[in-house]
Amino acid sequence: MIVGILGGGQLARMLALAGHPLGLHFRFLDPSPTACSRGVAQQIQGPFDDEAKLLALAEGSDVVTYEFENVPARCVAYLAEHANIYPAPRALEAGQDRLFEKRLFRELGIDTAEFLPVSTPQALALAVKQLGRPALLKTRTQGYDGKGQVMLREGQDLAEAWAAIGGVPAIVEALVPFERELSVIAVRARDGEVRCYPLSENTHRDGILRLAVSRPDEPLQGLARGYATRLLGHLDYVGVLALELFQQGERLLANEFAPRVHNSGHWTIEGAETSQFENHLRAILGLPLGRTEAVEHAAMVNFIGALPPAAEVLKLPQAHLHAYDKAPRPGRKVGHATVRTPDRAVFEQHVEALQRLAAGAATDKNH
Repeated sequence: MIVGILGGGQLARMLALAGHPLGLHFRFLDPSPTACSRGVAQQIQGPFDDEAKLLALAEGSDVVTYEFENVPARCVAYLAEHANIYPAPRALEAGQDRLFEKRLFRELGIDTAEFLPVSTPQALALAVKQLGRPALLKTRTQGYDGKGQVMLREGQDLAEAWAAIGGVPAIVEALVPFERELSVIAVRARDGEVRCYPLSENTHRDGILRLAVSRPDEPLQGLARGYATRLLGHLDYVGVLALELFQQGERLLANEFAPRVHNSGHWTIEGAETSQFENHLRAILGLPLGRTEAVEHAAMVNFIGALPPAAEVLKLPQAHLHAYDKAPRPGRKVGHATVRTPDRAVFEQHVEALQRLAAGAATDKNH
């Protein structure tokens, strides 16, 4: 069977690596000649809006999926006329626009921070007056890893903030004084079966995920599962979806969802019975879903900007290195390592060691 993927980044790479043991073959469409999936799948090089390239991706593919949500929705809709594509274009459209996304959460009874749409500098001033500061100004589209966002603090010039996002349609969101950042990775099969992985506790810096730790005994798991199940059912979703959340006491506030496999679920590669990548493939191909329980203590540490020496990672006996075959660059995700062990003390030691290696590699590259 052949799986087509829109996008050729590290998520496409990991999908292909998860599918090879299942006897699957992969092709992907990406405009970059150095896309990091080129070593594990056939590449069709070209822009996402090239209809001839989209048809080449569809032809012979048993199913098509995508690895990031900023693929133009019209391209996915065009593909849907020529191939089986999961998740459906409707899910992609809902996840691409922060205003639509927030309104969908409210419609489904999923708690969120207060927000207001803004499309002019005057509307921005009124929204800030109503919501107060600090607040976040976020572009409605094309925002990820902290891009398209400006913090609005007391005394900050709103005209400068508006210019910083390019004066495009946006939302203003009340800043949430959260205790933890969490995410739930869920998968829904073609027949409607839903399975959820244990909550991930996430640590970000500069808008980029640095650490994700599996929390299998989390009391808020049921609430997060309920949110994800509602969202998956409403969208008639097939595949893996990630819902990002803020914890406020016993409340979970939805931040955003990603209609794809997700960085905070990388620990599942070694730390769960079935990884998020394999379960995404099982779902879109109509295969039985795999179990989602964590097998031991598990976590993922991202390597941003540059990789540490492989030997330094691999000398940690419970660590597993995943390099993405990407050139070093500040702020770029170039790899990660997972830790999986039954020993809590060893787990914490390995996580701390990997964080030091990640910080050291980034510092060395920047200097």
